[in-house]
Amino acid sequence: MQTLIAEHLTGMHANTPEGHVHAMAIDALRHPSITLWTAWRGPTLCGCGALKQLDASSGEIKSMRTRALFLRQGVGQAVLDTIIGAAHDRGYSQLFLETGSGEAFAAAHALYLRNGFSWCGPFGDYAATDFNVFMTKTIDGA
Repeated sequence: MQTLIAEHLTGMHANTPEGHVHAMAIDALRHPSITLWTAWRGPTLCGCGALKQLDASSGEIKSMRTRALFLRQGVGQAVLDTIIGAAHDRGYSQLFLETGSGEAFAAAHALYLRNGFSWCGPFGDYAATDFNVFMTKTIDGA
C-alpha cells in the first residue's frame, strides 16, 4: 500500500507545481475520519481511493489512484462505486473532490463527470488556483 501511495504522490507532484498538491501521505490517510479502500486483481494491488468525512452529511474523495498497468480496465470505476456506496450508506447527501487541472487529469475529470459529478467552487479550506478544480455530487436517496 505504501508503494501505491508513493506512486500517487509522485504522479501528483509531476503534474502540479510545488505547494499546490493536496494529495495525502500514508500517515494522513490513517486518520479516523478517513476510510481507504484498495482494489486487487488476485494478489496484485491495482488501485485505491479514500473517503474523508467532512461533516455529518458530506464527504470528500481522496487518493484515487489506479496503477499504470491497470488503467482503463475499470479499477477507478470500481473504487469510485465503492466510495459512492459508502457515502450513501453513511447518509451523506453530498460528495466533494479537489483534483488537478490540465491534460494529465482529463481521464479523472471524465470519470467523475460520467458518474454524475459536476464542477463547483472551492470547499472547506481549499483555494482555487490555476492548478486545481473542484467537483461535487448529490447522493440520491441519502
